[in-house]
Amino acid sequence: MRGFGPGLTARRLLPLRLPPRPPGPRLASGQAAGALERAMDELLRRAVPPTPAYELREKTPAPAEGQCADFVSFYGGLAETAQRAELLGRLARGFGVDHGQVAEQSAGVLHLRQQQREAAVLLQAEDRLRYALVPRYRGLFHHISKLDGGVRFLVQLRADLLEAQALKLVEGPDVRAWDLSSPFQEMNGVLKGMLSEWFSSGFLNLERVTWHSPCEVLQKISEAEAVHPVKNWMDMKRRVGPYRRCYFFSHCSTPGEPLVVLHVALTGDISSNIQAIVKEHPPSETEEKNKITAAIFYSISLTQQGLQGVELGTFLIKRVVKELQREFPHLGVFSSLSPIPGFTKWLLGLLNSQTKEHGRNELFTDSECKEISEITGGPINETLKLLLSSSEWVQSEKLVRALQTPLMRLCAWYLYGEKHRGYALNPVANFHLQNGAVLWRINWMADVSLRGITGSCGLMANYRYFLEETGPNSTSYLGSKIIKASEQVLSLVAQFQKNSKL
Repeated sequence: MRGFGPGLTARRLLPLRLPPRPPGPRLASGQAAGALERAMDELLRRAVPPTPAYELREKTPAPAEGQCADFVSFYGGLAETAQRAELLGRLARGFGVDHGQVAEQSAGVLHLRQQQREAAVLLQAEDRLRYALVPRYRGLFHHISKLDGGVRFLVQLRADLLEAQALKLVEGPDVRAWDLSSPFQEMNGVLKGMLSEWFSSGFLNLERVTWHSPCEVLQKISEAEAVHPVKNWMDMKRRVGPYRRCYFFSHCSTPGEPLVVLHVALTGDISSNIQAIVKEHPPSETEEKNKITAAIFYSISLTQQGLQGVELGTFLIKRVVKELQREFPHLGVFSSLSPIPGFTKWLLGLLNSQTKEHGRNELFTDSECKEISEITGGPINETLKLLLSSSEWVQSEKLVRALQTPLMRLCAWYLYGEKHRGYALNPVANFHLQNGAVLWRINWMADVSLRGITGSCGLMANYRYFLEETGPNSTSYLGSKIIKASEQVLSLVAQFQKNSKL
């Protein structure tokens, strides 16, 4: 998870600690690639258990533990990403769903429905169809999960799979896109489903981090921070000290191993500036509970890429809210202070497209164009493309003031109006809206770090959690794609619709 959202993309700074494994295959430099491919095929033939007949599905003995361990060992010996992708591709293509069986069982279900057979016969036919839809490699994953360290291995394997897809290593010059992308997507879905079961809330432990936590845990938390990087140990001490809380989820099988980390600031109101949270010293070393009326979630980071898409962040926020309510019964305000990744890139794309269309401008009013051009001394679109691509523009107080109004309304539209399949395009917004939060406030110059300026023009957003309304809001967003927003945001959206012509 990079950023406050689900998406939730992970930094691979904290490697999974797999148990010691024997070395995998090492090929001499002069051996042909075909030798490795033959070794892969032989491994898969031995390691992947055959799918038992439907009638024997509960009576077939599990494969020998050594067969699964051989796969883990072989995979661990593949040092190159492309080699791991090749092995996963062969596993996905050669040991997936038997589509012939699926077609046969589907035809059987349709035939029985047309004959209006009794319910028991139809239910068994549907069960046979479900059984046929299970890919053969799922059995391998299931048995690997029972090995010591097997679940961690599968988390890393899924991370490799996602990396291969991102790098397009699943495609080749002699293979059509659908030949490989579909099996890889299917394998990703299978692994995600299995990991979602293994990492469901009932198996997760909530742990709080303080300055007195083990050094190893503090180091891991520091390295895992993906939103606002920790600069040094004093910075880390502030983030787990007075008026701050830091929590993480660990799995019951690996206590003390952070999976997802949440940082909270305890304040008197809804924060509008991240530097006030991550840089300023607390008002005192001793917390005064009467001064704490708001909890601000300012950073959430997933530590393992292989758990991307598993609902750890959502579960963590809910658990932390309950924990804070127990500690501070009077606490009533819960909000995030979130980055807006992608806003600058989106804005630059608009400026670039408008430049190509004969220099016309539909993002700014005439008076705004005149004011900005006078300050920059050049055509607004071309000049802004250069300025916003760096962080130097914030050095000009006049330019910062001139850009505040147009960029605020453009950002409001980006968060509220730009959609992907009907949902918010911005992944952080989508994460909080799915959780039932309200798009509460957009804050100008809220993150003046280099990352904040270059990634979102210094803007940040508050997503506020009204606890009694999160359920209905989530249902409305997921079901009807309705975004709940405050008057400030809706006013900015209305200004955009009035002054821009997108």
